[in-house]
Amino acid sequence: MKTVPMDYRHLKSMTDATGMLQFARLNTPDPESGYTGDDNARALLVALDMKEQERPELVRTYVRFLETARRSDGGWCNWKLDGRFVSTIDSDDSQGRIFLACCAASLCDLDDVRESGRRMALRALPALTRVKEPRSVAYALLGICKNPGLSNRKRELLASAARDFADYLIQLYDSNKSPGWLWFEQLLTYCNGILPHALFAYYSMTQDRKALRVARETMGWLSEALFARGYLNIVGNRGWWHQGKAIPCYDQQPVDACSMALACAQAFQATGDDQYRSLAELAHSWYRGNNINRVSLYDTASGGCYDALVPEGVNLNQGAEAVLSSLLSQQAVDDLMLAAPGPEASEQLEILEKA
Repeated sequence: MKTVPMDYRHLKSMTDATGMLQFARLNTPDPESGYTGDDNARALLVALDMKEQERPELVRTYVRFLETARRSDGGWCNWKLDGRFVSTIDSDDSQGRIFLACCAASLCDLDDVRESGRRMALRALPALTRVKEPRSVAYALLGICKNPGLSNRKRELLASAARDFADYLIQLYDSNKSPGWLWFEQLLTYCNGILPHALFAYYSMTQDRKALRVARETMGWLSEALFARGYLNIVGNRGWWHQGKAIPCYDQQPVDACSMALACAQAFQATGDDQYRSLAELAHSWYRGNNINRVSLYDTASGGCYDALVPEGVNLNQGAEAVLSSLLSQQAVDDLMLAAPGPEASEQLEILEKA
């Protein structure tokens, strides 16, 4: 897959002194839409991996937003509108995503960012251990796997939480799987890739073979369904995919292509199996026209990403979630193109065959 330069123009135009705005009207940022913790968490993940000179300023902007969004229970408010935080769209998912971003920030080379990320993540962990929404659990698990050394004093607590999160996902799979349906729930909605993604990461951290088996089975089943046409065909949000029914084709969201690309990248990192690297590249090519509509979602004029594939073509608005999903996907695939299977890859593949 040919690499293309990273294009951060729209991310920068959507970011002001407060953080990253939520929506755009076409490619023009919409201040009236406010800011979300979800978007600023994703923006933080992108900024942490940037090479540009603006990186420290952007990283600190997004961390500062998450700091100001903190609630008394250790979690975060997810929406800032007209200068104040409101709880209208708080969700378990947003807590998991922000926790993941804080765990990633706790590895940052900037001392203040590293300490802020560590502090916020540890403060939020007790509340997250009570969450039961599968995607939130998966984000939280992935966060711990990103930095299992988040706190030397609380290393056992972190290991226990990760084990409980992984066991919960595995139990969901065991309860919901059936012939022809190898999944954690009775329907597939959005960001489906995060579920096997988190279990692959947990396997990398612990060498837990059951987690690896479930990750492989679910990722294989999901990939077989979504890549059946030779390109990524995302589960549409007009009804979602219920067991026994057809996969709805529209609307297809950029965040779901990112979820698949990142899951495949993690699977490659965990196993050294090149099929996953190829699938990650194929998932990312969704943004550049290798999709059901055969149309690119990348706007060369702005550096943005269109909000969705719709039956008529694309939704021409270019909100934060779309461009951040595209950038996260490209960063992951660019990293994969420089990677080679690790020294333990052949051993891990042998384990897979026996598992």
